[in-house]
Amino acid sequence: QAGLLRNLIQRDTFVAERLQVDKQVLTDFYLSRGYIDVQVTDASAEVSRERDATFVTFSIREGLPYTIGKVTVVSEIDGTDAAEFEAVTKIRTGQTYSPLLIDNNITRMETLALKKGLNFIRVEPRITRNERGQVVDVEFAIMRGQKVFVERIDIEGNTTTLDQVVRRQFRTVEGDPFNPREIRQAAERIRALGFFADAQVNADQGADPDQVVVNVDVEEQPTGSLSFGLSYSVASGVGFNIGFSESNFLGRGQKLALSISTASANQNSSFSFTEPALLGRDLSFNVGGFYRTSESDYSVYDTRSIGFSTGIGFPLGEQSSMSLRFGLAEDKIYNYTPSSGTGSPILVAEADRGALTTFSLGYAYEYDNRITGLNPKGGVLLRFGQDFAGLGGDTEYIKTTALALAETKVWNEEVTLRAIVEGGAIMSSGGNVTRVTDRFFGNGKIRGFEPNGIGPRDLGAIDDDALGGNMFAVARFEAEFPLGLPEEYGITGGAFMDVGSVWSLDNNAGFGGAVDDSFIPRATVGVSIFWNTPIGPLRF
Repeated sequence: QAGLLRNLIQRDTFVAERLQVDKQVLTDFYLSRGYIDVQVTDASAEVSRERDATFVTFSIREGLPYTIGKVTVVSEIDGTDAAEFEAVTKIRTGQTYSPLLIDNNITRMETLALKKGLNFIRVEPRITRNERGQVVDVEFAIMRGQKVFVERIDIEGNTTTLDQVVRRQFRTVEGDPFNPREIRQAAERIRALGFFADAQVNADQGADPDQVVVNVDVEEQPTGSLSFGLSYSVASGVGFNIGFSESNFLGRGQKLALSISTASANQNSSFSFTEPALLGRDLSFNVGGFYRTSESDYSVYDTRSIGFSTGIGFPLGEQSSMSLRFGLAEDKIYNYTPSSGTGSPILVAEADRGALTTFSLGYAYEYDNRITGLNPKGGVLLRFGQDFAGLGGDTEYIKTTALALAETKVWNEEVTLRAIVEGGAIMSSGGNVTRVTDRFFGNGKIRGFEPNGIGPRDLGAIDDDALGGNMFAVARFEAEFPLGLPEEYGITGGAFMDVGSVWSLDNNAGFGGAVDDSFIPRATVGVSIFWNTPIGPLRF
């Protein structure tokens, strides 16, 4: 029945063609919970007498749920050790049976075969049911598959995007052994580009029985955007912004972005350009620049930053990557004017240093298996990076940041639990001390606090000036869950708890000890409402 928010949502309109899709979704839902014999026997729709609603009825024969029993791996190929393949499986006795669980473990073993250079290998699952105990025994048989080679790869439908952009998503070239899983992974990479409304990758019979032709049929979609906006921030006031972005620049898969935003308290301009395949290799190149000024209501000084950065990135594995970067920046603190009386001697000393130039080299490592991992219910994200300043310029320090995220779905995958731990440290060297423009403030890290509201403050200054800290650590715990509202509303609930602190200064002792820069944890708890709207996701 049409809801109150029909004009915004428009997902409650009955479409007869969706019934077959819903039947398959229901079947997959039951299969993933161990109901091997489930059948959606019928799906019918009937219009109400008032003709203001449609009643949809699904008839389901569930059967009984099954769990995993005995799990074995056997090899039918001479010289192939089944124990090596069994070691990479993640299926255990007592788990709820799911076709996705079986497929994920087949993927693990086939991936191992590719790493070992074994071609024409396929893994066949053999399922034996024990109806009395409601368990299934699973035997994975490693077998020799048919010897088939890739004759050619044909690409159609790409009127703007160059062939090379699509072709480089394949790890297979003409003449290589045909591996169905690698072709499916290439199809996923093509869809993940975001350049195409639809992308179909199929393998057809080639000129000879032992050859196949891989056909790629894509449908292009717009990839650029021009945005205008108004914003309001407690820290910055009313602002205006304009931005341009293009994720497939000139059909080469390059990314270009320009943005200008201005508010009563700050201005921010930036540009960035990324080449995802430098010199035709799996190597990305990026260059960018920025210009920022701030006149924050939460500090009694102004700042100006201008900078340039460039770097390269490359994969270390299917789910891990490394990037190297170089940065050049100039930061200035000026117009330090306490409201009255005494100011902070720490900020006075830092402002007197004028504009400082920083040359830095850095690296960042990232591991992310949330999308491409083999666990459909969750995953982890790990980030670690360091920047080394002091190869020239006026500053010398080492800045380290790290982040670890883990999430999983529980209670029939209806509730998402997430934990995030984040931290950073900056250590000065060469007799230098860090400045307020270098240190951490925790803004955006812990919810519920005013800007610059966490961390060391100079209590001897008339304005209790915020100084920031050389170190920060935050732990955030979140849960997302349904509220019982109709799914088409796109409204769900959440709860969170944040705990963290900002602490440590280089130059505290030399200014009378009016600053407490010790580790003092702050915490906040709260609830959230998530709403997926036509203009994007909103969070209250």
